[in-house]
Amino acid sequence: MSDGALILTAELPPELHRWATDLRTAHFPPERNHLEAHVTLFHAIPPQCEDELRRLLAREAGGIAPIRARLEGLMPLGSGTALKLTSPGILDLRDAIAEHLHGLLTAQDQHRPRLHVTIQNKVAPKEAKALQAQLTGTIEPRDFAFPGLALHRYRGGPWDFVRRFAFRG
Repeated sequence: MSDGALILTAELPPELHRWATDLRTAHFPPERNHLEAHVTLFHAIPPQCEDELRRLLAREAGGIAPIRARLEGLMPLGSGTALKLTSPGILDLRDAIAEHLHGLLTAQDQHRPRLHVTIQNKVAPKEAKALQAQLTGTIEPRDFAFPGLALHRYRGGPWDFVRRFAFRG
């Protein structure tokens, strides 16, 4: 990912965000853990799209109520572990944004993501499986709502927060 690329995330409600960030802090390799818990919708939107993207997100978010979602449980990542999420509504919104940005997206961002919150990454598969075994039965499925979107700028490690777009409809 190039410096300056824009990252769009779906925001988690505060209680779920804190809990998932605590899991991430406990299990993500500390030397690579620069971020709090997040749900990435787009990984690398070209920075020259920022003004247009801000207008689009403000317009879309203003007319949408918080979007229903569900924490399903654990999701193995091979060399990591995530919390698996489902939300047809957030994926539909993501599809509309992707359609607007057609021709500007990276190969990775042209595909619908599997919604998740990474709590461990870039570890040996054996270590990931051990964490999954440890956490099995402790992750309770629950419903929640995404309260909005957040736009960030990639700077090689931690992200710079750009702007929040609350769902207000």
